Amino acid sequence: MALSGVRVLELAGLAPAPFCGMILADFGARVVRVDRIPQSAVATDVQARGKRSMLLDLKRPLGAAVLRRLCRGSDVLLEPFRHGVMEKLGLGPDVLLQENPRLIYARLTGFGQSGKYAKSAGHDINYLALSGVLSKLGRKDENPYAPVNLLADFAGGSVMCAFGIVTALYERTRSGKGQIIDASMVEGVAYLSSFLWKSQSLGLWNRPRGENLLDGGAPFCETYKTSDGKFMAVGALEPQFYEQFIKGLGLDSDKLPSQMSFSEWSEMKKKFASTFAQKTQAEWCSIFDGTDACVTPVLSFDEVASHQHNKQRNSFIKNDQEEISPRPAPLLSRTPAVPSFKRDPFIGEHTEEILLEYGFTKQEIAKLYSDKIIETSKPKANL
Repeated sequence: MALSGVRVLELAGLAPAPFCGMILADFGARVVRVDRIPQSAVATDVQARGKRSMLLDLKRPLGAAVLRRLCRGSDVLLEPFRHGVMEKLGLGPDVLLQENPRLIYARLTGFGQSGKYAKSAGHDINYLALSGVLSKLGRKDENPYAPVNLLADFAGGSVMCAFGIVTALYERTRSGKGQIIDASMVEGVAYLSSFLWKSQSLGLWNRPRGENLLDGGAPFCETYKTSDGKFMAVGALEPQFYEQFIKGLGLDSDKLPSQMSFSEWSEMKKKFASTFAQKTQAEWCSIFDGTDACVTPVLSFDEVASHQHNKQRNSFIKNDQEEISPRPAPLLSRTPAVPSFKRDPFIGEHTEEILLEYGFTKQEIAKLYSDKIIETSKPKANL
């Protein structure tokens, strides 16, 4: 795989850092998740595919020393803490890069490593708000609406950070040097919204939120309920696609307002809604499949894996526990990601194995156990 041989230490955290680590693992990196002592009663990382886990008490100097040693033999450190936490533990980039100048030190946080909010708590909705993007999301005459926590946490956070790591690894092949990555979710999601910024002069966003072409204002860029309580998604923006859409609905375009008649959009939505409500989702699919009307079914998680298109591309995979999830993307032709099908690791399951791999002796490991610097947890047999 593309990242085969890359050693990553991921300090356990909430959703964005684990997904970043999982992306790296899916594409071949050897990812070790460093869980903290005392361990949480419940494993919150549901994105541990392909990773191993060790338990380490980072708050004690001996535990910090163990991590420093692990970093000397690693390519990437991924840490999710607010500004100053790692420095307080004696594990800041100044220390770790001095000991391993090739280390990529990735810092994935909501607000970044500097600025007024660097030490403040926050979540996806807060980062989205500060980026400006949240002001663009929502229905007409309603409050700004934050979608599920995908945009800032995962797109602006995890994916941008993974891109930064891969970029830094590539640059290291030329310079031989590591560097620090300051991955702010605010800036990541703002960067993700570059099209919104750069398209302002095109007039796409001149109207209030929820009344524009691409934000739910247009009747031909909308979702509609079908007679069986399901939904169809319409994205018939271009005139030639819009014509096919109107034809599929069985309507006469000569009897409708023009596509870009903004003042009529509300009435057109009602007309389209009443039309969609007359047939089931399956019936609409049979009408629109194979056309360029840009109309597709809104599929539930229970339906996506069995949809013909997704089945043909093997877009969803099933692990050893029969759990379905998306296949890693994008698909590389020679060195595609090969995700692990094994169960996720138990917290601390691989502590000893990892330390041995990084050059610790059995005597050193025994001492760390007795000093309660490390712990392990082996899976229990099902009786």
